[in-house]
Amino acid sequence: MDGLKDAGPRGSNMGAWNEGPRDDPKPCREQDRGLFEVTARDGRARLGRLHTAHGILETPALLPVINPNIRTIEPREMWDRYGIGALITNSYIIWKHDELKAKATNDGVHALLNFPGIVMTDSGTFQSYIYGDVEVGVEQIVEFQNNIGVDIATMLDVFSRPDMTYDQVEACVDETLNRAKPSVKTAGTTMLNGPIQGGLFKELRTKSAKGMAAFEFAVHPIGGIVPVMEQHRYKDYAKIMLATLPYLPPQRPVHMFGCGHPMLFPMSVALGADLFDSAAYALFARDGRLLTPWGTERIESMNDWPMMMPCVAYISPLEAKAMPKDERTKLLARYNLEMTLSELARCKQAIRDGTIWRLVERRSHQHPALREAFLWLSTRPQQAMMKLKMLDDLILNDRDAGRERGAEAGTWEEGWDWLVHAQESPRKGGEPWGGEDTFVRPHIVAARRQMISRWRPSGIQAKGDDSVLIMHGSPGPWRERLSDVMVRLTHHCPGLEVFILTPVGLVPYSLEDLNPFAHIDGPNWLWRRRPNLQWVRRELDRLGLGERKIITVDMLGDGIQARCMSALENHGIIKSINDTTASEIPLDREGRDAAKSIVYQRLVADKLTVLLNISQQDARALMDQATFVVNRQGRVKNAITKDGLHIASPRLGDGGLSLTDDGAKALHKLRTAPAPSALDLQFRMATAGEGPAWVVVDDDADPFVRQGRNVFHGFVLAVDPWIQPSQTCLVVNKKGELLGHGLSNGTVGEFCGFKKGIAVKTRGGISQ
Repeated sequence: MDGLKDAGPRGSNMGAWNEGPRDDPKPCREQDRGLFEVTARDGRARLGRLHTAHGILETPALLPVINPNIRTIEPREMWDRYGIGALITNSYIIWKHDELKAKATNDGVHALLNFPGIVMTDSGTFQSYIYGDVEVGVEQIVEFQNNIGVDIATMLDVFSRPDMTYDQVEACVDETLNRAKPSVKTAGTTMLNGPIQGGLFKELRTKSAKGMAAFEFAVHPIGGIVPVMEQHRYKDYAKIMLATLPYLPPQRPVHMFGCGHPMLFPMSVALGADLFDSAAYALFARDGRLLTPWGTERIESMNDWPMMMPCVAYISPLEAKAMPKDERTKLLARYNLEMTLSELARCKQAIRDGTIWRLVERRSHQHPALREAFLWLSTRPQQAMMKLKMLDDLILNDRDAGRERGAEAGTWEEGWDWLVHAQESPRKGGEPWGGEDTFVRPHIVAARRQMISRWRPSGIQAKGDDSVLIMHGSPGPWRERLSDVMVRLTHHCPGLEVFILTPVGLVPYSLEDLNPFAHIDGPNWLWRRRPNLQWVRRELDRLGLGERKIITVDMLGDGIQARCMSALENHGIIKSINDTTASEIPLDREGRDAAKSIVYQRLVADKLTVLLNISQQDARALMDQATFVVNRQGRVKNAITKDGLHIASPRLGDGGLSLTDDGAKALHKLRTAPAPSALDLQFRMATAGEGPAWVVVDDDADPFVRQGRNVFHGFVLAVDPWIQPSQTCLVVNKKGELLGHGLSNGTVGEFCGFKKGIAVKTRGGISQ
């Protein structure tokens, strides 16, 4: 269990740029070589660490392409000045040139390049695309890469172009698969890239991914995308990713082969890319072009830098244009490299902040082709059954245009679901309104799906059970405005369901502080819009209340109690009210306390149901006769059962529910299904009431988990297939005995694949 104590040495990507030399990297532990671990995540976007003999590479990472014959920026400068931990060079070029070949064979590729970090090599596949056939064998090129000491070699795959027919591309895929086995065997202990081909054909990309996943590759580059990017076919680029990444082992980094333009980084990272490489920083510089997050600019028409970078802090574009071409090329190459690194740093920080999709949203507005790709990704696909020819004439806006039509209509839901299932919800922080794009942020989609699939009406057959009350017109916090109203409504109309209308959907009052519903940050008009009753009816249908009568009440301003009671009177639910303030409606202290207790019970019970997947019956039983610790603002802080057990505490930051050790014990006892017995890659949505997922660990981890230590991937034996990131889970041993509880750090596929890194962030251990 030493792995539980040691997270390993610091990675090779140094955050700050530097003027002097840096120390050479330290090799990873021998037993970790070739392993990849995730250290932070935001949906499918992830920060990771790839362990190699020349250091630990922090991802996402850029691997600048180095031509051994033309070094616009010296590799050593990339290490010392920019903290670049890995680069890529071409083994075929080295193999073809006798002088380079001799030095690399005798001294190693690191000495040839004068670079102490991680060296990846390409095999010549791209050269075959540009220049024609390469004169090297499949096993020969892998053996050569072994001999020159590369850290990550690449097999010789067969490049597929976008203009190829289906049969031609399938032949490329099949031949690449045929070459995989001898390439892996020849590589031996050297980490090997297993490229994915398939052109623009969804089925072939998936076939390639599944086929290559069966071999022991260390990294999976996505090949054949350079011509797609050159033609600004970014929607096809996104399709390639969704047709490929869900079928690759999650414990292997994904490398977007040839992608080095910063404008594509946010979308690529959000969809699960870990590594990027490109010679664009140098190639564009030679042509006087500058890379930016929104596209490419030419220096010839420039008086001011589009963005200030350190390398041009003391020089203007006019002065740069007057420089000799070689000097200008080196300056612009540094500018492009710094710009590229800075955009990648933005992506990494966005992952830490949980805002990567919002960065994708912003960047999508900076180029029409990116916007097209974003709209396709985030727009619900048109159902395949809808074949009305007139649909093409009914495109009313850009989101309508983003819908998939034609032969692929209705075939991409699996890829979108793969993205949504990895989202963390609830999450902390505000949710800035970004127009219609807000509604389709993957973590908001995940939160809505979870609530709709698990929440249940009270089922009380009493006054008000044929109606729903929709409160609207004001942003949160709603408890301050509605706490007393809810007590009265619970007393007078116990069967009435009360909802709050938010910009991202209806939310039951019992979940009134739950993120993202309660944390939408937008302009005043967003809340003052009149309720769209058609839309409200569709929301209620999803919640199983489609047949109930809708009553709407504006929350804004004084007199909220009077407006509520008057609305209920007008709909015949309660008798006439004489006092216009509604404050004198009969409600004695005993009735108020009883109603208040029911409100508190529903607040915690519904969170147990929605967030911990407890059945409504079991949640109500736990809350029956419960008592509550409530602060001065009326917020429940602790829920205590009738037996005196503190089982849960609602959280202030995200509206979630923190389980206690006694709560974990109570939920553990409720489970009737047997413990999971295997690691099954296939995710499935939890059936309502199944409870939180169980994670079964090896006996060696037993004492550590009981002490409250984190669970590491190498010790996981089995897991329930509905486990999701950031969700509360129970940790048990092979006998099903409860060891602890915590928050999952991955999807079921990640639990199956990873051998290093934290699997469960333990929040409490259960002593024997």
